[in-house]
Amino acid sequence: MPPTLITIAFGLLIGVALLGAAFDRRSLAIVALAAALPDADALLSLVIPGATNALLHSILIPAGAAALIYYDTAVRDDSWLRSRWGWDGVRVAWVAVAAYAVAGIGLDLFSSEAVALAYPISGRYVAIEGRFVLSTQSGITQTYIEFADGWFVVDSPGTTATHHVGSWFNPVGDEQRLRFVETGWQAVVLVTALIAVPAKWLVERSDR
Repeated sequence: MPPTLITIAFGLLIGVALLGAAFDRRSLAIVALAAALPDADALLSLVIPGATNALLHSILIPAGAAALIYYDTAVRDDSWLRSRWGWDGVRVAWVAVAAYAVAGIGLDLFSSEAVALAYPISGRYVAIEGRFVLSTQSGITQTYIEFADGWFVVDSPGTTATHHVGSWFNPVGDEQRLRFVETGWQAVVLVTALIAVPAKWLVERSDR
């Protein structure tokens, strides 16, 4: 799975893109924290076996948060979130949910370590890996999602009982590794975030 540093960087890019008029230090920090939060289940795996990429990586968490925000802001006559934090607070809440789902869960879903997407309903890890290629020889090749016996089939390395996702806190074997940047695309994401955030600040200041 991508290092937490890259997850935070991706969350910052989501914040830069979506916060709009709500963009400030506090809102950006909230979005970055939301992106990083799912990786905290690696620490919780010390007391809850199989928690890594499962306990806080469940899609039920952002789905539940989104349902609560929608109910509070669109169904209730008097929104608690809007009355306390205004329209900016509502926007930050939605962007934080997006960062949690896309950066916090999504990046890990597209990695070999996989994510227990429906935890605790199901402990089955799911990994979306493959390729999507257009070739003059073989036409379109898509291996991310395939059909078997009439069902969608995705890769699964096992369940929370059989598949262990290593981390600094709970490594596979004896070697502890604190990962920062491991691949070229991760370096691109990190550098882009480091440039985009101050650039956004400059744009915001020039518009005032």
